Amino acid sequence: MKKSIIVSLLISVFLMVNSQEISAQKFDRSVRTSENFEPTIPHPNQEDAVAKKLKALKKKTGKKPNIVWLIVDDMGYGDPGCYGGGAAIGAATPNMDKFAAEGLKLTSAYSQQTCTSTRSAIRTGRLPVRTGLIRPILAGDVLTQNPWDTEISIAKLLSDAGYYTLLTGKWHIGEAIGMRPHDVGYDEFLGYYPAQKEVSQGVDARRYPDLVLNPERMADFEGIKPDDHLQHGWKGGKTVKESQVKSIEDMGRADQVLTDFTISKIKELAKGDQPFFIDHNFMKVHADNHDNPDYPGLSAAKYQYKNAVAEVDMHIGNIIKALDEAGVLENTFIFITSDNGPQMDSWPDGGYTPFRGAKGTTFEGGVRIPGIAYWKGMITPGRQSDEVFDLMDLFGINLRLAGVSTDKLPNNNYYDFIDQSSFLFLDDGKTNREAVYFWFGKELMAIRMKEYKQHIKVIIPQSTHMWIDYSTIQDVGLAPWMFNLYIDPKEEMPVGHRRSAWLATLGAKLKKHAATFKKYPPKNIGL
Repeated sequence: MKKSIIVSLLISVFLMVNSQEISAQKFDRSVRTSENFEPTIPHPNQEDAVAKKLKALKKKTGKKPNIVWLIVDDMGYGDPGCYGGGAAIGAATPNMDKFAAEGLKLTSAYSQQTCTSTRSAIRTGRLPVRTGLIRPILAGDVLTQNPWDTEISIAKLLSDAGYYTLLTGKWHIGEAIGMRPHDVGYDEFLGYYPAQKEVSQGVDARRYPDLVLNPERMADFEGIKPDDHLQHGWKGGKTVKESQVKSIEDMGRADQVLTDFTISKIKELAKGDQPFFIDHNFMKVHADNHDNPDYPGLSAAKYQYKNAVAEVDMHIGNIIKALDEAGVLENTFIFITSDNGPQMDSWPDGGYTPFRGAKGTTFEGGVRIPGIAYWKGMITPGRQSDEVFDLMDLFGINLRLAGVSTDKLPNNNYYDFIDQSSFLFLDDGKTNREAVYFWFGKELMAIRMKEYKQHIKVIIPQSTHMWIDYSTIQDVGLAPWMFNLYIDPKEEMPVGHRRSAWLATLGAKLKKHAATFKKYPPKNIGL
């Protein structure tokens, strides 16, 4: 009896999916214009308007616009004051708040669920499952191929188009020759290959006593540890090790050193005629956070994580001030964001999100992040939008601003980015993206479409905050878990069969997405 009931339910779900696929086109506004590019929502009038606006700016300035990305590591959606945090939770963020108020604040901006995945996605315009860069490359990993051999980075495309391309700070997409920033298209790199914790653990006796205070273990560690030097590299392969992190104080000062360098390059580049792309990546606020000894107790909370948030906000303010003082602010597009949600496993050395989940999951807490678009004179102050934006879309915006055609991209790769220039730069701009897809490694997990989020697999912690170290990935059962994020932003009560007509429609959209992998199979690089 029970078996027949289950069979009947499955048949009814199947029939509902197929009947609703007929009407899916009315709900799904996107149109595929090229086989190997993500479908977009057509806005012809909007596209014409942004083209005229950018043309008028170029006529006024006489050159292509500069581009600056400011990427914080592991900052939660709820950390900046403009997203509900700030002074209210012990770390005021006056600069991020100011630029959100004077630009466009995106409330449904999405990343991948962990560092390497996002960092690879925004620089390739492709989902990590396609490139093989699905997680950090760890000690002991043996890659079967260099993933960059069949990729073309946004830095290379812009460099070829006449931009000076600089990456400052954290890379985390490989440190072997052929995978470094200056190997894949950046003209210059100053920063660290791994994350902050990977650099500092070898000198932090309080957090890692079984390593640091054990000479035999330290000797073993020397053979596998990631490089702990500040690296300075230039296109062509020349690389100099500037300094080594020998103490937690050195690590605490790292973001100041990196910011000072970015500011010096702004002053230098602003004097020339060449447009520039500065991809500045903070080491903080990724655990383990260590106070900058030059700014003790910078936040009201005094905790190391909160001090790190306050410090990063200060550096953001100083970088943008440098652009203004150099006279290039009105010709510079700036985007401030985080590479994923907060790492709650390291609490209290971790951030805040009002949503369910955290870094390492595809619940909103892991993938919904702050997104602030600021461009003096081009983005009208006070704008806010809840329409969806994927950080991969920065790839498309960069191409548009640099005047680079998508014809430059290999036609045997599938591209997931969308050009969102008209969404960001027009006062009444609407998103050109219909859906955001969420993957965990090689597992397709979920989709967001309009205000609806549907999960076909979920990550469940086995203890408080333990979203990475003590969690399991699970199938969802008979029906997908579908949430209406407008009435249930914490994803606590599925409404698919009870309060939503779109369960099967989102399921059909997921099927179409999965089908793109048949002709354009995912790359396996050994991770």
